[in-house]
Formats: sequence, C-alpha cells, structure tokens
Amino acid sequence: MRRVLAFLIILLVVSMAGCIGTSTSNYTSSSISSSSTVTSSSAGQGYITVTDMLGRTVKVPANVSRVVAVGPGALRIIAYFNATKDVVGIEEFEKHFPYGRPYILAHPELLKLPVIGPGGPGKLPDIEALIKVHPQVIFMVFVSRQTADDVQQKTGIPVVVLSYGTLKNFTDPVFFKSLLLAGKILGKEKRAEEVIKFIEEQQAYLENLTKGLKSPRVYVGGIGFKGAHGITSTFTDYAPFTVLHLDNVASNLKSTNYGWVQVDKEWLLKENPDYIFIDEGGLKIILDDYKSNTDFYNSLKAVKEGHVYGVLPYNFYNTNIGIAIADAYYIGKVIYPERFKGIDPVEKANEIFTFLVGKPVYGELAKEFGGFGKIDLASGNVTYGLPTNP
Repeated sequence: MRRVLAFLIILLVVSMAGCIGTSTSNYTSSSISSSSTVTSSSAGQGYITVTDMLGRTVKVPANVSRVVAVGPGALRIIAYFNATKDVVGIEEFEKHFPYGRPYILAHPELLKLPVIGPGGPGKLPDIEALIKVHPQVIFMVFVSRQTADDVQQKTGIPVVVLSYGTLKNFTDPVFFKSLLLAGKILGKEKRAEEVIKFIEEQQAYLENLTKGLKSPRVYVGGIGFKGAHGITSTFTDYAPFTVLHLDNVASNLKSTNYGWVQVDKEWLLKENPDYIFIDEGGLKIILDDYKSNTDFYNSLKAVKEGHVYGVLPYNFYNTNIGIAIADAYYIGKVIYPERFKGIDPVEKANEIFTFLVGKPVYGELAKEFGGFGKIDLASGNVTYGLPTNP
C-alpha cells in the first residue's frame, strides 16, 4: 500500500507541474502561440490556422505576399512591418486625404494602387474591387463578426480582424496581440517583436523620467474622432498625458467612445487648466471659433498666460501611435524642461517615424499642421485640418 501511495503522489506532483508555467511581461511571437492566437499550423498543406481578435478561426496561406487593409488604422499596421510592398489595393479615403499620416507620407507609392472601397469610419469595402486585386488575406478593423464573415464568404478570401484596443497608454495588450498576429501571417514575427519592444521602451523612458513629479493641470482640445472637432473635443485617457503622469482635467469624465468626450465651454472655464495643448487636426476649427468667441478663449488662464501649445494630430484614421509618442516628448519638454533637457522633440519625432514607417516625416507634418510650438490664437494659421465628415 505504501508503494501504491508513493506512486500516486508522484503522479500528482508531475501532473501539477504540467499545469504551472511562468509569466512574462514581454510580448513575443511564442507568447502569441501559447495564448492560442495561432492555434495550429500545417505548412505542408500551405496554410496556417489563426484566431483573430474577434475569436474567429481563420485559415490563411502559409506564405502571404498579397494583402489589403480595410478600416481605420489597418494600413498603418502593415506599414509598421515594412510590408507595404505586399499591399495590392487601398481605400479611397487614403487617396482623398493623403496628408497627416506618417505611413502615407513615407510611402506615397501606396496612393497609386487600385481602390478597394470608400474607406472611412463605418464604411465597407467594395466586394468586386476586393476580388479584382486578388489579395491572399484581407485585414480589417472596427467590424463585427458578422461583417467579417460576410466579406469572407462573398469574396472567398480569408478575413482577419485586428484591433487597436483602447490605447489608454502606448502599450495596449490588445494592440500588441494584433501586431503579433499580423506579423505571424505576414512572416514578420521578428519585426512585430521589434516594434513592440520599441514602443515599450519609449513608454518606460517617459514614465521613468516624470515619475513622482508634481503635475500642473492640463487639457488637450481639438482631438479628431470620426472627423475634426474644436476646443471642446478631448480624451479622458489621452495617452501622452497618461505616460507623463500629468493631471488631465478631463480624466474623471465618463466616455462611451473609447475615451473621447465633448465637454461644455462652461466646464472648461470652470476647470481652467494651467496648460492647454491643441491637437492641430482641429486647429482650423479652433482658430475660426476664436474669432467668434474671443472673450471665452481670453478668459482661460492658459491663454492669458501664454501656455497654449500645438501638437500633431493624435487621431487621424485611428490613433497615430508614432505621433502620440512624439507628442508626449514635446509635451514633456514643455511641462518639465529641466527633465527633458538635451532632448530635441523634433529629432525624437523623426527617430520615431524613421523606425516605424521608414522615413523622418516630421518636416512634412509640420508644414501641414504647424508642428510643435506655441499657438497664438489671435494670429495663428494652419494649412490643413482633419476632414469634418470623412
């Protein structure tokens, strides 16, 4: 009996050991396999089976070289992988509004590709146009399971749904899983890990540089959300403020739109932040509004004290991750000049853009929107603004 009991104990220990694993905060291609995002593979049969961000099981070719990206931000993800050569068609939105997005500025050759649909928030692709360009995989974002299934059924082409998550900071786990999933399909696993590591390092540096500092009260206005908006458009979880540990006066507001809210001007006067940052995607609207509501703006503490600053568009066809990180460096430089001494936000922005999309495009963005700097509402001007109804 003692031998039998000892044997049973050994079996129990071994079985428990098989259930215990180690955890890590690093995202790698192996971690996505262990979390069952890639469920199985069969290179011999020429396909792999993956689970997309909606939990759909999709069989895709093992060697993919022809893709399309549908919906806000889908094409940006492909560009982060240096895989624009694999793109065989783009949305009309990308051609109609070719400014303000680093991946398009860095890869203007994309604008010569055939159109696969209108693009824009909530707009579906053209099924016939999709079939005509013969992609092996259709990447989509911001669609329901039923829509993804319908497009896949009608085209006969695998549809893989990606997601940006909520992006309350730069290191959203859902977004990272999407990067790993797309990297697996495109054969760019190493690049996906490099992008994730780069973003993690930027956030960690900014967080450590500002940890424990007493923050002034700050506000960001003019943020785009399904089109351009004015000074009352803001985010409760504005990622640059979050990673810099800044006191965002809008952080306690409730939002049902991924953190985006429209506030009242009376509320903004009451909160009266020390610093106001203006997302230059909405600067045109704000400059026009200033002419009609001069007393409102001039009553704000930040305006009276000259603490109004411009940052590059945070949202333009989904969140511009690279721009958001670059904006954080500039905002940090404004609020904590001593901590950011020796850091040139323009040089940093070009470093970020070069890594993510292959070219230092800050200069082009600055020509379009104004770039980093103080804003004089009385005499300011801007070349471009986000479309009001994309």
